[in-house]
Formats: sequence, C-alpha cells, structure tokens
Amino acid sequence: MAEIVFGMGSSHGPLLSTPPEQWDLRAKADRENKNHWYRGKTYDYDSLLRLRAPGFASDIAVETRRERFGRCRQAMEVLGRKFREAAPDALVIVGNDQREFFNADLTPSITVYRGKEIYNARDPHEPAPGLAIAEPGNAPEQAIAYPGASDLADHILKSLAEEDFDLAQSDSRPQGASRPGIPHAYGFIYHSILADAPPPSVPVILNVHFPHNQPKIHRCLALGRALRRAIQSFQGYGRVAIVASGGLTHFVIDEELDQQVLSAMAKGDEEALGRLPENVFKVGTAEIKNWLPVIAAMNAEGRRYHQVDYVPCYRSEAGTGNAMAFVYWD
Repeated sequence: MAEIVFGMGSSHGPLLSTPPEQWDLRAKADRENKNHWYRGKTYDYDSLLRLRAPGFASDIAVETRRERFGRCRQAMEVLGRKFREAAPDALVIVGNDQREFFNADLTPSITVYRGKEIYNARDPHEPAPGLAIAEPGNAPEQAIAYPGASDLADHILKSLAEEDFDLAQSDSRPQGASRPGIPHAYGFIYHSILADAPPPSVPVILNVHFPHNQPKIHRCLALGRALRRAIQSFQGYGRVAIVASGGLTHFVIDEELDQQVLSAMAKGDEEALGRLPENVFKVGTAEIKNWLPVIAAMNAEGRRYHQVDYVPCYRSEAGTGNAMAFVYWD
C-alpha cells in the first residue's frame, strides 16, 4: 500500500524567472489590457488604477522587486530541498492547461496523463513580451523526457471512476498542441523546483480557465480526497508525493483573498474554502483551484502544514502582477 509522505504547493509564473529589472515587460501588457478581472468584475487599466487608489507605486520600485524576487527564489530552493528529503518514489502533480496541450476543439474538465514519458521543452514560438524571457524557468535548454508513472495513472483512473468521476485520459501530447511539451504548469515544477530529476509522475490536468466545464470548488476538494484514497490503495509504490502548481491571485493581486486561502490551508478549514465565491476564480486566480485537491488530500492525511513564504510580486501601480506562495506538508 502506498503512503502519501509529502505535499507541496508552488506558484509558477514568468516573474519567477525574469530579472526584476525587466518585470515591466509584462506591465506594458497590463496597461493595454481592457479586461482585468478583479473581485467578480472586469476593469480597464485606468479604471483599476482609480479603484485601487492610491495604488502600489512603492511596491514596484526596483529595490522592492529585487527583494521579493530573492525571497521567491529562496523559497523555491526550500521546496526542492524538502522534496528531496522526503524521497518519494512517485509524484502526482495537479496543474492546469492554458491551451498549450488541448485546444478549443477539446477541453476536458479533468484529465489524467498516463504516458510512459513526459516530454518537457521550451516553446520556441512564444512571442509575448515578458513570457519568452521566462521560458528558461519552464524547461531546460535541451528538451528532456521524464519518466511517467503509467501504472499509478491507470490505478487512479480506475479508482476515481468507481467514485463517479468521469475523467479524460491522455497517453501523449495531443496532435495540434501549441506547446512542444507538457504545459508550463508542470514544466516549471519539473525544471525549476525538482531540477529535472523527478521520480515517475502523473500529471492531473484541470480545466480551471475555459467555460463551461471548469470543476467547482467542492468538486476540486472531493477530487483531492478521492486521489488520496486511490494513491493509498496502490500497490506499486511505497512513498508518493502530491504537488499543486499555480496561483495565487493574478493578474490582479488580491492580498485579502490570498490570505483567506492561506489561513484556510493553515487551519485545514475546507468549509472556509467552500464559502469562497466561484466568480473570483477567473483568469490567473483560477489556478488556486489546482491547490484545492492537494489541500484536501493533505488534510485527510493529517500532514503538518508549513508556509515557506508568501510574496506579492507587483509590476504596476494598479496592483497587477502575481502573488506567489510556497508551502509544503510533511
């Protein structure tokens, strides 16, 4: 029988791999964006700036950026070290796809990847300012294949089907995928946290972004409890880790919402998470849902929660950017 020995949650995002002096590359796109989602409504940049007056000018000074970038990189090192100390035999990663793997022709709600290999490569065609510069954080210079845990993936598929989860499965990168490898939510974990040396793993891909089949909060929590039961009943590995990739609030940072989520994690309070309104989980903030299955699994397992750091990385006066969080359970 397998035991879940370690849990981890890490933000991913271009600011983690971009020199802080160049965070303005993405701020330019923020200022041009007419549809910033914030607390259930959309705003153009100027309206968002007025709403959040006096703004965040002091948070975007280059000295502040450097300090926060350094904290993020240090926290990433802590997570990598703790993972190695836990020494799991296998890994389940809960993340999301942003039209890198599936395109609009097919958008599964929940997918279990069961391939024998997991291919990670930089996207050579990424044109967006502030994104191309961050690709070295998502994959090594030379493409690499990591081992998949196909037997564990099949067991998860069968076990969750018995619990009335209707899942999609994938054996390889779909034809027509825009990215040459696994989505960056996974590539970042494999490359920047695990140093391209993960144990055999199973990516679980959630559609948190695209209407109309995003899993709801309660379904994500139920998925985590079911994943725990599936992993525990598997005979092939002794020690398994489960990891969340994504979040926290972005592209408009909402520290109040982030603190609600972090407080609920610290207390193991799934009822508090369940009371959060669905309409805040839009755009990048929707990636917080990637954390919910891991939170539920760790709560059920009774593991201890540790917050390594929470770092709001602002890149404009209107409060756009990415709030980064780094936690683990042992």
